[in-house]
Amino acid sequence: MLKNYLLVTIRNLLKNRVYSFINITGLAIGIACSILILLWVKHETSFDKFIPKHDRLYQVWANAEFDGKMNSWRSVPLPTYEAVKNRQANIVNSAVTGWGSTHLLSWKDTRFNKDGYAVSEEFLDMFEFPLIKGDASTVLDEPYSIVITESLAQSLFGDEEAMGQLVRIDDEHELKVTGILKDIPDNSSFEFEYLYPWKFKAMIQPWVGNNEDNWGNYSFQIFVELDDPAHELAANEAVAPLLTENGQDDMPRSFFLHPMDDWRLNSNFENGVAKGGMNDYVKLFTIIAVFIVLIACINFMNLATARSERRAKEVGVRKSVGSGRVELVLQFIGESIFITLISYVLAILLAQLILPLYNQLVEKQLFIEYLSAEFWMVTVAFILLVGVVAGSYPAFYLSSFQPVKVLKGKVKVGKNGSIPRKVLVTLQFGFAILLIIGTAVIYKQIQLVQSRDLGYDQENLLSIPMNNEMIKNFRPLKLELLSSGVVESVTKSNSSITSINSNNFMSWPGKPEDLKVIFTTIAAGYDYTKTMGIEVLEGRDFSEDFKSDSSAIVINKAALDLMELEEPIGTQLDLWGDKRNLIGVVDNTLMGSPYAPIKPMFIIIDQDWSNNLVTVRLSKTDDIKAAVAQVQGVFEKHNPAYPFEYRFVDEDFAKKFTTINLTSRLAGIFAILAIIITGLGLFGLASFTAEQRTKEIGIRKVLGASVGSLVALISSEFSRLVIISFIISAPLAWWLLNSYLDRYPIRTNIDWWVFPLTGFIALSFAVIIVANQAWGAARSNPVKSLRSE
Repeated sequence: MLKNYLLVTIRNLLKNRVYSFINITGLAIGIACSILILLWVKHETSFDKFIPKHDRLYQVWANAEFDGKMNSWRSVPLPTYEAVKNRQANIVNSAVTGWGSTHLLSWKDTRFNKDGYAVSEEFLDMFEFPLIKGDASTVLDEPYSIVITESLAQSLFGDEEAMGQLVRIDDEHELKVTGILKDIPDNSSFEFEYLYPWKFKAMIQPWVGNNEDNWGNYSFQIFVELDDPAHELAANEAVAPLLTENGQDDMPRSFFLHPMDDWRLNSNFENGVAKGGMNDYVKLFTIIAVFIVLIACINFMNLATARSERRAKEVGVRKSVGSGRVELVLQFIGESIFITLISYVLAILLAQLILPLYNQLVEKQLFIEYLSAEFWMVTVAFILLVGVVAGSYPAFYLSSFQPVKVLKGKVKVGKNGSIPRKVLVTLQFGFAILLIIGTAVIYKQIQLVQSRDLGYDQENLLSIPMNNEMIKNFRPLKLELLSSGVVESVTKSNSSITSINSNNFMSWPGKPEDLKVIFTTIAAGYDYTKTMGIEVLEGRDFSEDFKSDSSAIVINKAALDLMELEEPIGTQLDLWGDKRNLIGVVDNTLMGSPYAPIKPMFIIIDQDWSNNLVTVRLSKTDDIKAAVAQVQGVFEKHNPAYPFEYRFVDEDFAKKFTTINLTSRLAGIFAILAIIITGLGLFGLASFTAEQRTKEIGIRKVLGASVGSLVALISSEFSRLVIISFIISAPLAWWLLNSYLDRYPIRTNIDWWVFPLTGFIALSFAVIIVANQAWGAARSNPVKSLRSE
């Protein structure tokens, strides 16, 4: 029997090649899109899941109420590290880490700038990154030790044994290799190539040791391990009051534990509560994947039911020789599963072909795991699910025919029989219209934030990370760069112009006692505003001609608006208990999120704190490569031990739009593919409708109907469906997009013209496809269609 069903299925596919092509191609494109989307979704949801204790690890975050809301951040005081260990029995361990930094690692003549973390000795016991060599409980015990990844070991030592070798760090200290780690996967929240002991960091950076008992310096990352995730609530209650118990009571403050499983997906907080993150995009693209497969399934349902009269006799014959309805349902669902299987195989080939380009688009290294049991289980489940969903309605519909009526030729679908198809076509176009409107609005949001006034000039701006050698030689380095002829200005600072590394509270005359406002903090060298191209609105910039500027301060316009100072220049501002003279007001600069308002900011001169980054403004030139090469020569002269590495500031700024650009590009691509799949189905349905109404068209032509009126007659039925789908989906799109845009403080308005334009595009697309088929039918000779009447 199964063999017979299979032969019938293959015979039907070959007999109706056009409809078979439309069904298989539509399903293949839909499934391929879903595979690519779900690969991305799987990667995002797999973050940190390779760590055995991922469900028991947490980061300590702080909540504090100021600026009229509860604010959350993950930098906490260093004493938290020891305090949480003995705070509650369910907290079995804690670790402290830095924020990740770049250091020069060298061995003999081999030198690399590589990224790594300073971590306390508990780190590998807690996170259990796989060690190839070494004991996790002891590899970081000695201050002068280092644990490196397998690829770094190969880069440094080649085929020589890495264990026990002495690696020189920053050309100053030697660390002994005590462990080799497997390379860190790209779905890890921690990205590093080596770990070195926290004890070593405290030895070479005295400020770290000076903060061991300081509850006022929020500069460290603290992690805890619980004995059981079920005890999270109790542990949270235990750590919450630690800040107020240790003197941090100037405002409502508390600690809370953020679970590792939420670090990637739920990293955004509003008023102290987790409020999404990448999880929003995971949900969005999962829904898009489902929509695209449903659109392809609808094609199958529509074409199968539209062609029901052609298969009615087969149903009648089978029923007359004893086949029951259950057998027929199973036969038709089996056909659907077989078609889905063919489509799935084509989809896999298509996805594999596109994957390299897709990886470039999403900036990941995704791949299909053909050898995993999970892949094959998902494959079987997917084929069965899509096959059943696509084939269920046609199966029950076709199997309901009565054999007596069928064999007498009395089965006619009639008007009511086409209603389900009309509903499905309406759904198809509704999904497509939603995607098109969504793509247009997201693109407009991107244009809005990318066109914001930055408040500084990005052109020809380079940033170079500082090191100890550069710190010592900064003055002669700066002077030689300025005399080179290719550099306009040079400065140094605690952070890049595209990021905010420090925030602090400050007071001013007339500030209400209960008002707490946090200021973006820039510690800089001289010529900061000149180098960045920031306009001075009032007063002056810092100058080496004024020695008192070491205790002066400059604020931005947002800070001035907040303070409401009528005569700002000369005002004494209170910072960290000291008075600072306000000498200038500069324009607002967009340093943080491009989707958020610009925060109040102040700049101070601090020659030590600003030793993080050198920023160089190149003179205007048509040969950027030559200018950079000349700058490189100066850096290599004054900093010979370190490879010259730099970044263009405009490229760093562009990275802020990675996620929303990805959303826009993917939504646009999948909207086009959804339209293509819908168009394929509409083409098949229009072809069948024109074929089914051949005699009606012939009679109308004999009675004098023109070709144009006949085309309009057939097209109007489908046009009405598109209009109905637009009427339903347009308000839904408006509501969904408003909800999406509400996450951005700086957001675009949804222009009214987007909706009629999208409706016009969808309607034109449908009319072109249907009219093309109707034109062929309307031009046919009525004699041929009516000769048997």
